[in-house]
Amino acid sequence: MDTKNLSTFIQVAELSSFTKAAEKLGFSQSTVSFQIKQLESELDTRLFDRFNHTVVLTEKGKEVLQYAHQILQFTQKMTADTQMPKIISGHVRLAMADSLCHSLLSDNFCRFRKQYPGITLKITAAETEEMFRLLKQNETDLVLTLDSHIYNTEYIIAKEERIPMHFVASPRFPAAMQSPCSVRELAGQPFILTEKGMSYRRLLDEKLAERSLEIRPILEIGSTDLICYLVEQGTGISFLPDFVTAKRIKEGRLVYVQTEDLDIDVWKQLLYHRDKWVSAQMKSVLEYCINKEF
Repeated sequence: MDTKNLSTFIQVAELSSFTKAAEKLGFSQSTVSFQIKQLESELDTRLFDRFNHTVVLTEKGKEVLQYAHQILQFTQKMTADTQMPKIISGHVRLAMADSLCHSLLSDNFCRFRKQYPGITLKITAAETEEMFRLLKQNETDLVLTLDSHIYNTEYIIAKEERIPMHFVASPRFPAAMQSPCSVRELAGQPFILTEKGMSYRRLLDEKLAERSLEIRPILEIGSTDLICYLVEQGTGISFLPDFVTAKRIKEGRLVYVQTEDLDIDVWKQLLYHRDKWVSAQMKSVLEYCINKEF
């Protein structure tokens, strides 16, 4: 069995298009069609149903896709184990929560670049629903979420971790000096928050709505560093992940504002589509994200 045909089959399955697969592989469409016909003939089964300009895997095609991934992974491993090391190169797309960008790229990213100079990385900051739209349409390779726990058999969870969250304020802020306080009292304070509808901000709003409460922030902005700075100056209070505020808490520049009976379950998860071919460059980025973020 020709592994080139399997590689082409995976690309057609991921992109749901012979034309797009041909463009990505640098082949003519007729070459892609011929390779798929060869594979179908060799396996004596139909791999795709064709509807207008879209192709969809048959049930047998879905089974073959799993085997194709395994065969190419074993082939890649065998090649890597028996040949001299070579430079890993390629482009990887990562969609992630804006709050995670700073921690992902600080400190060790320069070391990653030195180790993998041939890898280019595109990061798209997006809210969770948009991340999974991109993932389903193969417009991103990986997603790194900061949201409620996500489990779906369409996705592989490469790593996950529950993230502690707290309300934070300047030690001099009145709400901090009255801590602990009721959720209703807290909701009436001036807040500086990330944009409405974004990950943990959305979860906070949903929890408050269950109690018929609402926060109307004096400022909404995506930069958690700027939020921390403004909160530190006594401008208001915020609701942020502990990894964002840890240094300032340790130095006494911020303090936790304790509340009564408000538990918000937030998870950091690194996921990719189960049908996605994990290339050498994608595996390298996966390992970097796991080591840096978890």
